[in-house]
Amino acid sequence: MSGWFNSAWFGGGSGSARNSGPKSAIIKLREQKETLEKREAYLESQIHDQEEKAKKNVTANKNVALAALRKKKTLEGELERTQKQIATLETQVASIENANINYQTLEAMKEANKAMKDMNKKHNIDKIDNLLDELDEQMTNSNQIAERIGQIGETHNQIDESELLDELRDLEQEKLDEQMLSAGAPPVSVPNGAEKQKQTAKQIEEEDEEAELQKLRAEMAM
Repeated sequence: MSGWFNSAWFGGGSGSARNSGPKSAIIKLREQKETLEKREAYLESQIHDQEEKAKKNVTANKNVALAALRKKKTLEGELERTQKQIATLETQVASIENANINYQTLEAMKEANKAMKDMNKKHNIDKIDNLLDELDEQMTNSNQIAERIGQIGETHNQIDESELLDELRDLEQEKLDEQMLSAGAPPVSVPNGAEKQKQTAKQIEEEDEEAELQKLRAEMAM
């Protein structure tokens, strides 16, 4: 215990360094505790001897037995005081050890706090905010550039649907001509959408005129 205590809490060293501060106090307390423990063992032995002496003379010589019991009682009082002193020394050692642990912990926390302050001086909150704003701006610019490039590609690849329809009609006409030629019939032109619409309108107009003419004829016949 003492070796670990010396190296872990107070460090190595020699001479006066080992005899100063809490380490010196604890060494003295433990030395005194060892002395008291030796006295405790001696008193316990003496008490046992006096008790045996009283038992031996309880019938043969009562005066000797009473004297032994008186001596035993006195020794028991001294033993009790010695044990209390030992307990007090143990409490003091524990208190100093705990105080030293607290001291070492606080010193370590102070060092950590100082290190954090030094690091935060290099990166304060204003600098961090500015850095984040710059990063957001660059990300926005990058996204806008990518979007613009994509729009250029879409414009370049845009297809005219009307051209596709004209090409489709040409293919239909070509296919129809081939079929008519193979059957021995003259080619027939397939009207496009506008021509079909004109033919339908003209046909409706002619039908309306024919109906109107028939109506007039019927009225004249009456």
